[in-house]
Amino acid sequence: MKNRWDQTFAESLNGDLLKLRVYTSRLLGQDEDLVMHGGGNTSVKGTEKNIFGEEEEILFVKGSGWDLATIEEAGFAPVKLEVLKRLATLETLSDIEMVRNQRMAMTNPAAPNPSVEAILHAIIPFRFVDHTHADAVVTITNTPNGEQQIRELYGNRVLIIPYVMPGFILARTIFEMTQDFDWSSIDGMILMNHGVFTFDHDARKSYEKMIELVSTAESYLDKHATEDLPKRTFQPVDAKQIAEIRKEVAQLWGRPVLCRLNTSQEAVFFSALPNMVSLVSRGPLTPDHIIRTKRTPVVLNEDFRTDLNDFGHQYDQYFADYAQPDQTKLDRSPRWGLLPSSGTLSFGQNVKSIQIINDISRHTMQAIYRAEQLGGWTALPSKDLFEVEYWSLEQEKLKKGKKSQPFEGRVAIVTGALSGIGAACVETLLEEGAVVSALDINPGIIERFSHQSVLGIECDVTKEEDLSNALDQTVRHFGGVDLLVSNAGIFPSSKTIDSMDDEIWQRSIDVNLTSHRRLLQQTVPFLRLGFDPSVVIVGSKNVPAPGPGASAYSVAKAGLTQMVRVAALELGKYGIRINIVHPNAVYDTDIWTDEVLKKRAEHYGLTIDEYKTNNVLKTEVKSKDVAHLIIAMLGNTFSKTTGAQIPIDGGNERVI
Repeated sequence: MKNRWDQTFAESLNGDLLKLRVYTSRLLGQDEDLVMHGGGNTSVKGTEKNIFGEEEEILFVKGSGWDLATIEEAGFAPVKLEVLKRLATLETLSDIEMVRNQRMAMTNPAAPNPSVEAILHAIIPFRFVDHTHADAVVTITNTPNGEQQIRELYGNRVLIIPYVMPGFILARTIFEMTQDFDWSSIDGMILMNHGVFTFDHDARKSYEKMIELVSTAESYLDKHATEDLPKRTFQPVDAKQIAEIRKEVAQLWGRPVLCRLNTSQEAVFFSALPNMVSLVSRGPLTPDHIIRTKRTPVVLNEDFRTDLNDFGHQYDQYFADYAQPDQTKLDRSPRWGLLPSSGTLSFGQNVKSIQIINDISRHTMQAIYRAEQLGGWTALPSKDLFEVEYWSLEQEKLKKGKKSQPFEGRVAIVTGALSGIGAACVETLLEEGAVVSALDINPGIIERFSHQSVLGIECDVTKEEDLSNALDQTVRHFGGVDLLVSNAGIFPSSKTIDSMDDEIWQRSIDVNLTSHRRLLQQTVPFLRLGFDPSVVIVGSKNVPAPGPGASAYSVAKAGLTQMVRVAALELGKYGIRINIVHPNAVYDTDIWTDEVLKKRAEHYGLTIDEYKTNNVLKTEVKSKDVAHLIIAMLGNTFSKTTGAQIPIDGGNERVI
């Protein structure tokens, strides 16, 4: 475990307790082997003056929703220390009441809710308190002789706490265990199946105690569990099978979801273990993970539909076995799955959630494999895990509800996505919650969107192999395809029919017509497995109102429009909608440079502004305007519309 302490930087904080607390919290948060994705909590005890000028002792404790890796001063909730200490003296207190009383004891109502471990932090008589879910320590505790191994490893240096439910019960248990206890005699606490606490009046010492305790556990594993997950070549998985699995999982979940395939060599090896099914059926690495991962993953064999159906029934039974009458059952869907000899799949509502699942499953597989070398992997009993999954605090969140974005869990493909209408469509889809594969012939597309929900793919839409590879990448990265914006196109140089060059003609047909047909043809099998699948093709005003010298462009776009009409008739039986928009005079694209605009305006005897607004509504049509129409057509507003042609041109007299 690397000690990341920088004394020079620490001294630059001039002894400011809260700044030091932020600093050491971030040091802990940088290491996934200590905490992941909001896990763990830290605090510091200090003082502040109230409105009457009186000094009050305050516990600044990590707030709900903050991540130790990125936490700021605003992420620490200030709570009156004396109130928290008095709460610990109560024999019983529901967690909902605990949260309410902690909130009432805050000195800043705008701060986040204090950690559910705030009372525990308060009763530990040291200024700085650190709590992590260190993999190495939890791996050792999750074995048949875990407590004995911990005692042999640390001796009297730590207080060992048998597993109890987090929150008030945990705080009260430790409160009772430590009456007349000499806290200075220990370096920390090991919470069985849960994690590690360290503490000191000095920020550096508390941090370094954590590093030392965890390093001791890591050294023990290096000596007694020497074999890491070996590497192994995976058995290929068909992209269509991934999309089919995603569809089945979403039906269990009751909403669109994303799915990502992990074919790392470690994941592939673990998925090929002979006793893999038994191992993953025992429970998560720590009970905290169950909120993200559920109790177990699903093992997906060739008959994956039956496997998922069985998972749902088993979850029903799990709920029936332990639920109280007032508890609301969560969805029956797994959060991750194993494909024997092929790797793992993560399921989630957005990219952040599937990344979290992927990270947790990766750490869990490594911990399980090492624990097996210490005598066997064991997790908490199902009843204890159920109590965490159906924690009253989590049930309260359900009652409040969280409104999802319109396209959350949906996967879109946009072609010609580097700039103009295509780029605007990508950005608008992101605003609506979708994930997007952004395709463009320009290699700059790979870095164009610095957003984890965008997969930039270099793709020549006229090449069938490029399209096939782009679809394969999309499905393996996001799970399927629900929405398609076929936008890629070119505007050939002006040529009259009698002077037309065959190459110019054919190039326009290839890009503006045939490529759209190829893309649609390859995408339909995935759209049939999508959620409210919808396609929008970008046409042109030149279809209803062509101009001289633009036959290569106009004919291709007219053919494209006719293809959409036929496709609507053919795809309707699958629930796939397909419509076309006809933009005109969209000047904020790479084609329309300032020089070109100036020449065109002068040709018509207009200023540039007059030229841009030369339509019935006297308004400029921008790429974002077209994108908003396209996204509306992909969504519920046009859910009963297919085969339609919609102009977006500010009102063109020739079209009207």
